[in-house]
Amino acid sequence: MSRIKVMVNGMPGNMAANVAGHVLNDSRFELLPWSLTGPEISEKEHKVASLSIRLVPPEEREVALKELKKKESLFISVDYTHPSAVNTNAQFFCDNSLPFVMGTTGGDRKKLEDTVTSSGTCAVIAPNMAKQIVGFQAMMEYAAKTFPNLFSGYTLTVKESHQKGKADTSGTARAIVGYFNKLGIPFTEQQIIMERDPTNQKIKWGIPEEFLKGHGWHTYTLVSEDKTARFEFTHNINGRDVYAKGTLDAIVFLNGRIDEGAKGKVFSMIDVLRGA
Repeated sequence: MSRIKVMVNGMPGNMAANVAGHVLNDSRFELLPWSLTGPEISEKEHKVASLSIRLVPPEEREVALKELKKKESLFISVDYTHPSAVNTNAQFFCDNSLPFVMGTTGGDRKKLEDTVTSSGTCAVIAPNMAKQIVGFQAMMEYAAKTFPNLFSGYTLTVKESHQKGKADTSGTARAIVGYFNKLGIPFTEQQIIMERDPTNQKIKWGIPEEFLKGHGWHTYTLVSEDKTARFEFTHNINGRDVYAKGTLDAIVFLNGRIDEGAKGKVFSMIDVLRGA
């Protein structure tokens, strides 16, 4: 079985570098020594173990891609860049027939999906690549569809904490809020309490110091109108490995769909879990 060739974009960012390390150490994959990056990156390369990765800024990507395609006819791109680059990068991938896994949150998500479906490219797009959290979301979706207004009259508090460098509100938190809306609780994205201060994270939240630069802690608290009933759902992730492992599963899944001839189709992590 030939190895799946993968280009991980967004290095030297922490999530991209983590995924690249997992790809490099997994015999199913071959990590390509290229990474699309942002205009603010001054480095020319980034090391993943002993492999030097060429960092390609936006103004060089067209030329670099032509050079890369002379060597590699088919590979899967992984995107862990910045919310501001989501739609631009997706358009680039689709314009150049590059199947991709989009793990970056933010951007115009409707436009993102439309970009793929109007092209001949297929992609896995998910705001969260951790399979267990995705499974929890699936359970919430089932409840929202099966028991609408189950929590009508309850109040909701949503708290999420991520590393200081995370620019946007958690995509997972936004998705869960949508399910609670269907369960009868009016609540907006703007009401989500975001924590990005390392001091508060350590002292008030109790997040271990070694994970202040890489974590995702979420708590959803529901209280009845008369305050006699309280429900709380929490998922706390330290580090980035769980997301990286899910990303590798998404790569394998997408490669299988490519082999089957999929074109212009958006897959989710639910599809990955189901192996559909």
